[in-house]
Amino acid sequence: MPIPATRIAGLANGINGSRQVKPNKLKKLFTKAFRATAVKSIFKSKAKRKPPAEIVRRVRFLLEAVHSLDDNVDPSHFDKMEELDSLLHEVKAMLYGSNECEPAVDACAQLTQEFFRENTFRLIIICLPKLNLEARKDVTRIVANLQRQPVNSRLIASDYLEANSDLMDHLVCGYDDPGLALHYGTMLRECIRHQVVARYVLNSEHMKKFFDHMQIPEFDVAADATATFKELMTRHKSTVAEFLSENYDWFFVEFNAKLLESANYITRRQAIKLLGDILLDRSNSAVMTRYVSSKDNLRILMNLLREASKNIQLDAFHVFKLFVANRNKPTDIVNIIVANRSKLLRFFASFRIDKEHCLFAEDEQFEADKAQVVKEIAELEAKGPLFSGELHKFPGTPTASGELYKLPTTPLSRQVT
Repeated sequence: MPIPATRIAGLANGINGSRQVKPNKLKKLFTKAFRATAVKSIFKSKAKRKPPAEIVRRVRFLLEAVHSLDDNVDPSHFDKMEELDSLLHEVKAMLYGSNECEPAVDACAQLTQEFFRENTFRLIIICLPKLNLEARKDVTRIVANLQRQPVNSRLIASDYLEANSDLMDHLVCGYDDPGLALHYGTMLRECIRHQVVARYVLNSEHMKKFFDHMQIPEFDVAADATATFKELMTRHKSTVAEFLSENYDWFFVEFNAKLLESANYITRRQAIKLLGDILLDRSNSAVMTRYVSSKDNLRILMNLLREASKNIQLDAFHVFKLFVANRNKPTDIVNIIVANRSKLLRFFASFRIDKEHCLFAEDEQFEADKAQVVKEIAELEAKGPLFSGELHKFPGTPTASGELYKLPTTPLSRQVT
């Protein structure tokens, strides 16, 4: 509630003793002082805000100066670093908006065009190691946002990255530096939203490096590399199917040895889940048929069924059922299953999922799948002489306990033909 002018005058009288100030005159003094300070400065700053393109050009100028610094020079001593930090924060605010206002479409389009018109986008990635932590966070969000910014209904980031694919080399190699890995990893996942970028990374030598990045001792870095690897292997279906068809042998040798048979529980759990996602995708039907025709792959899956973790057991079951459902099982696959039939049937007789952590429909589907697997195993007939010994030893009952890792299941009616 505004204070009456008479009350203000009374306060003034108390301060100035017997000096009398007329209410109207005092009101004019307050108004004049107020306009001359806060309000005036606020509107003045808004009126003087630089156009988006000009801000980006200034950022580019400062980044070029940072990039030119010798490696033995501390970037924090750069006299314009504070201005660069401020401008990067302003760019991020323009792209994301705030609690008070949404981002302006025209401003975002101008920013995006200017970033990709010159080499600003390249500089902002290359100069990341020389920025402080807060600036790195802002850059990470800026790069991520620019991948989704349309200009004239087109994602111009895709065209730029196709012509500058070497930047992906820089981002993937960022996993070698724990201090930068999470920033570069986030940027990389946003860039591979573009199919042309994902294809480049899939067909590069970097794919083999991911199997090592996912086993880095630093847990957060390994988890980030795993998230990027999963994105590469699941986002663009046709590109992934083409990649797996052309690189099947080395890819699954690495996948099996370094992930499925890893000594690390988290690695095994994430790998078997991802394997199920890959093989159960319709785009990868040819790859699935090839995978479930290998006795070495069957051996790995049967060992995973013996895991103490119920989560791994369940994910392994969703892949194992594909071996059983294959109507054209090779002889060695049939004979391995028949040789272990009695123990497999005992295993599945007591194999349950935790009903407290699953939906009724999921439990029903699991039971239907398990019943079909048991039926197929029971009716399977050996082809030729069996092996002299059992290759895979199963416990009589599942020993695992723990929370169910919720997964959609695929009916066994979708059998391989």
